[in-house]
Amino acid sequence: MTETTPIFDFDNHYYEAEDAFTRHQDKALRTRGVRWADIDGRRRLIVGGKVNSYVANPTFDPVARPGCLYEWYRGNPEQQSIVEAFGELEPIRPEYRDPEARLAVMDEQEVAATLLFPTLGVGLEDALRDDPEAAAGVFSAFNRWLEEDWGFAHEGRIFAVPYVQLLDPEAAVAELRSLIERGAVAVNVRNAPVPVPGGYRSPFDPGYDPFWGLAADAGVVVATHAGNDGYDALIQMWEPGGAESSLFRSPLRNVVTKNRAVSDFYATAICHKVFERFPALRLASVENGASWIPDLLHRLDDAANRSPGYFAEHPTDTFGEHVWVTPFWEDDVPGLLDVVRADRFLLGSDWPHAEGTRRPMDFVTDTLAGVPDADVARIARSNATELLGVPLPG
Repeated sequence: MTETTPIFDFDNHYYEAEDAFTRHQDKALRTRGVRWADIDGRRRLIVGGKVNSYVANPTFDPVARPGCLYEWYRGNPEQQSIVEAFGELEPIRPEYRDPEARLAVMDEQEVAATLLFPTLGVGLEDALRDDPEAAAGVFSAFNRWLEEDWGFAHEGRIFAVPYVQLLDPEAAVAELRSLIERGAVAVNVRNAPVPVPGGYRSPFDPGYDPFWGLAADAGVVVATHAGNDGYDALIQMWEPGGAESSLFRSPLRNVVTKNRAVSDFYATAICHKVFERFPALRLASVENGASWIPDLLHRLDDAANRSPGYFAEHPTDTFGEHVWVTPFWEDDVPGLLDVVRADRFLLGSDWPHAEGTRRPMDFVTDTLAGVPDADVARIARSNATELLGVPLPG
């Protein structure tokens, strides 16, 4: 063990079991919610009555090797297509679906504790946007599966993060209250405007205050993990056609939508004053990177200068006080520390996803190279434990 190991990895993933959404789903929601179908010799997921393409193979067997896109995201020196970079898929490993097998691997990786986020689950809410009742039922059932298969604080080391939809705000509050009572230390919401009949609504509209207030009062961290944010509507203005998927996107789609949703979400949180109403509220941006932050803070500075008296405090200070961030492993963390407080960065390896690191410790040895030792210790360990209010095992 060193000053930076074992680490607390704020962004790990499981691959959902095939019955993750159906095991506890109300039978009355079968045609409106989530179900499986065999189509043209493939197992496909039907969500809201339509084939869902967020994940190409939602059975996850076979699946990509951890970190197989590492060099592709490092500038793609061999100029491979994404299909070439994926290489050969492999059978699903036990540690992707079994907590005891995962603990054994974490020991090998020098990972003391981790937050586990969905792989498929972060891509389905938008498919249920026109049926808030079904969305509430689907994700409540999903959270019951998550608690059964992983637990919300397994051995004090694996903290699976349940997903709360905001399409039905009353159901969201009820679900959050239940999750708090069952021991969840963090929950995940979509970093996007909330679809409503006739348009959209800010998630920081006062109508959602009961949700944010409950999270603040309970000390539960609200994470916004990257997923299907609905910003496909923007690209449709310029490049109509084509389905949104988690990795396979056109070049224009990448350019137009990259960092848009997360930046807009946190700009809205500050401009709609949710932190003024709930000073104890803490949000964590996960797997959205951090390169968007300098530009956002610059634009917030400009807004504050042009709207004297609107903000109770400078928006840059508000962001720094209430928002934690997992930078991408390919981000320039030493440079970003000129803008972002070191006590607000969190290590997130995205393991075992293809676009993550090959091993969680690669984040320390590669991404945090050149960062002062004291800041490395914060980012790799203590920031997470202090934010979540949990001890570091061992």
